[in-house]
Amino acid sequence: MTTERAEILWQPDARALNDSAMARYLAWLADHDYGWFVGYRALHQWSITQPEAFWESLWRFTGVIASRSYTRVLADPGLPARGWFEGARLNFAENLLRHALRSPDTQECVTEVSESRATVRLGRGALLAQVGALQGWLRAQGVGVGDRVAGVVANTHEALVAMLATTGLGAIWSSASPDFGTAAILDRFGQIRPKVLLTVTGYRYQGRDHDRGAQNRALAAALPGLERALSIALLPGSAHPDDPVFVPWEQALTAHADNVPEFVQLPPDHPVYILYSSGTTGVPKCIVHGAAGMLLNHSKELLLHADLGPGDSLCYFTTTGWMMWNWMASALLTGARLVLYDGSPAQPSLERLWALLAQERVSHFGTSAKYLGNCRKQGLTPGTDHDLTALRVLFSTGSPLLAEDYDWVYEAVGRELMLSSISGGTDICGCFVGGSPLVAVRRGEIPCRLLGVDVRAFDPEGRDTKGAHGELVCLSPLPCMPVGFWDDADGSRYRDAYFSRFPGVWAHGDFVEFTAHGGAIIHGRADATLNPGGVRIGTAELYRQVETLPEIADSLVVGAPLPDGDVEVLLLVVMAEGHALDAAMIQTIRQRIRANASPRHVPARILAVSQVPYTRSGKKVELAVARMLRGETGGDNAHALANPEALTEIAAAIAEPAPRRSSAPTAAV
Repeated sequence: MTTERAEILWQPDARALNDSAMARYLAWLADHDYGWFVGYRALHQWSITQPEAFWESLWRFTGVIASRSYTRVLADPGLPARGWFEGARLNFAENLLRHALRSPDTQECVTEVSESRATVRLGRGALLAQVGALQGWLRAQGVGVGDRVAGVVANTHEALVAMLATTGLGAIWSSASPDFGTAAILDRFGQIRPKVLLTVTGYRYQGRDHDRGAQNRALAAALPGLERALSIALLPGSAHPDDPVFVPWEQALTAHADNVPEFVQLPPDHPVYILYSSGTTGVPKCIVHGAAGMLLNHSKELLLHADLGPGDSLCYFTTTGWMMWNWMASALLTGARLVLYDGSPAQPSLERLWALLAQERVSHFGTSAKYLGNCRKQGLTPGTDHDLTALRVLFSTGSPLLAEDYDWVYEAVGRELMLSSISGGTDICGCFVGGSPLVAVRRGEIPCRLLGVDVRAFDPEGRDTKGAHGELVCLSPLPCMPVGFWDDADGSRYRDAYFSRFPGVWAHGDFVEFTAHGGAIIHGRADATLNPGGVRIGTAELYRQVETLPEIADSLVVGAPLPDGDVEVLLLVVMAEGHALDAAMIQTIRQRIRANASPRHVPARILAVSQVPYTRSGKKVELAVARMLRGETGGDNAHALANPEALTEIAAAIAEPAPRRSSAPTAAV
């Protein structure tokens, strides 16, 4: 594809150019003496050259609720930046609930559709009432400012209520999906020591019931510092744990039904979320995000770039273990309705989500590139088969969206859609690049750099590649950059993670190409993170399951590319003496990974080798194998390996035809 000539598939119409939130923001800037900007490029340039003026204007334009105003926008503009909106006092949840607080009526603001139970619909007043009731119960457990509340919860209204109640009190919310294994959850929550845990009794996925009773009891017993747990009855027929530490959700809310919501006023960088890295090189890093950073950046992305507002509705297919859940939850601040879906996007078929969009008259829909690709492969025509006339914006993320899937969207879903492929990450709980109602959509490209974001492609020496492939870096301070890592008092781990490769520059790790007209093409990750179906997991999480088996002496796991742009998981194992990799052993490995790490990352192929490659300093060499699988030659330094012959053996093993399973592992689509 010649990027400079990529076909334009969508152009902003008169409404987008004149009445979108982005267009209104441009007019507001002119009226308030920030400047007159003709077009998105001029606006973006101002936003990165005058970052303090830009973020101040966003605070004012979006109407941030604060009990005390800031004394200055940014104390230290260097990277990592420090001191955003110093002096202000605000509450994250209060800002998300602003529309409900202004009009606590019956207007529906949350719709929950689940495989496990009947549809739930909450009006603004009902949402506030549940938040207040849960806060009363949390207060009774001693939860206050800085305490952690963690949830192993599904994408249902209870998760949303719990997050709002927690952050309203000044406590910190963290969540994981119930399909995570106990060990993977302990790797995360064990570090942050939550005072309260929320769990679901079970869940239904792809028509199959999964009871969580035993896992919940084991998790509660193993979590250090846990004092109380709430149990949410999600799966019909499943019981609350027979354990005095657990309290049923309904019981907790009924006991405090008259409690009104509370919003503790705190500094702008007070933590609201703890998210997690993939765990590639060890236990996951605990990434701490602050109130103002999340609020301002999500306001920018949802209000301006997504053009989301009152009268709209957002459905994003996600789980609570992915940062897109946190991003989606912030849509409440726009006045839009949230349409939550808990279950498989392919139950009973891939038509499920499109039918939901039609049923609920959804205006903004987000999903994975994998799901769109699967819909294309099956020849679906949702725009013909369902009434999608309400749909205006379609988001795609998780992995690069193929050019063929751009074609499919505009041929089979709708020609008037703004297709917004977005890319960012857990690290900023947001996006670096994405769409804009003022920018055309071109085939195979992410339309633009987002406002306030000065991202470039650097070569290994730290030079701008000026249009060639390079490592995605950010030169501008962003309030959504983490306030730090958990248990990193001096900030050294945080600085090492993002600022050690190019001093004073955020290095993100994606490989990217910026086109002459300002678009972006993501070419994948530079590291060995596994990302099948757009669901990310680190190799270390799989090692912790495989290498604790007595039959396994050593292992190496990589992502093997597929023709459609996705990846599958390839596991290489060194068997312990006296053991062989037979069918029973393969099944044992897969079951262990499914149960304790993630059912979505069960290896597609498991091969036996006599050794895996190591550096002379004793580190496994995953990248060299990944490069081999991608067909990339050159650049690998065999002399850096303690056993370079391992690569030759692995190449031969991979080349051998191998029998596949009769059925594929559960995968995100």
